[in-house]
Amino acid sequence: MLIEARNISLDVPDMGHQVLIGQRRKLRILNNVSISLKKGETVGLVGESGSGKTSLGRSLLRLYEPSEGQLLFEGQDITHAGPAQLKPLRRRMQMIFQDPQSSLNPRHTIGNILATALKLNGMDAGETSIAAILDRVGLPSSAIRRYPHQLSGGQRQRVGIARAVALKPDFVVADEIVSGLDVSTQAQVLDLLRGLRDEMGLALAFISHDLSVVRYLCERVVIMKGGEIVEEGQTAEVFARPRTDFTRTLIASIPLPEVTPGWLDETPLERARP
Repeated sequence: MLIEARNISLDVPDMGHQVLIGQRRKLRILNNVSISLKKGETVGLVGESGSGKTSLGRSLLRLYEPSEGQLLFEGQDITHAGPAQLKPLRRRMQMIFQDPQSSLNPRHTIGNILATALKLNGMDAGETSIAAILDRVGLPSSAIRRYPHQLSGGQRQRVGIARAVALKPDFVVADEIVSGLDVSTQAQVLDLLRGLRDEMGLALAFISHDLSVVRYLCERVVIMKGGEIVEEGQTAEVFARPRTDFTRTLIASIPLPEVTPGWLDETPLERARP
């Protein structure tokens, strides 16, 4: 198993309640969560806002330190590992952020952004290498000299993907990366991500509130509510036979097109009539 969380919980200070001077009550964000991913597997983390799915993703990357439980990477316990122990693993665990506009430095060109990530990890940061990385995610080499604001939302998200996969990671967390994109761009980014996953053998935790997207990309799905896992299983099985009312409600909320009977037989003028 590449990455495994065993009964992890995450507590953070509750900023709204102070118990004693200088002390704050703890707020539980994750409660006794267990999940594992093997190499090449894509797992969807699904839930409403505040369900804990992003906190779980960041905990799996050890961006957050679990308060309880155990986190393993290739069998190595990294639950409470310090910076020195985590440093050699950072290249192998990457994150693609929801908002590429805020996660890309607006003062740096795309070439500099990618070069910085490569140099920090002792990898070739020459222009030829960067151009090859951009080509891999469907961007022209001319993007090297552009700034983030000069790219479309879909192009910026491709840069975010490029920054993550350029380091040849084993595990990637993608946090709501298509939620702000139009439908056609969503499809292109999802196809890109699926191709990179298959090509590189990535383990991918895909965070989303959109079950239709998860159904397309993920073999397995984990449904979260209130910091806990309420259902999990093979995606096709969960969609066909959901076990909880909460999952059934999520599935029922997927928007489906409503086609008026006889619409295909109508002329454009008839369709335009009120």
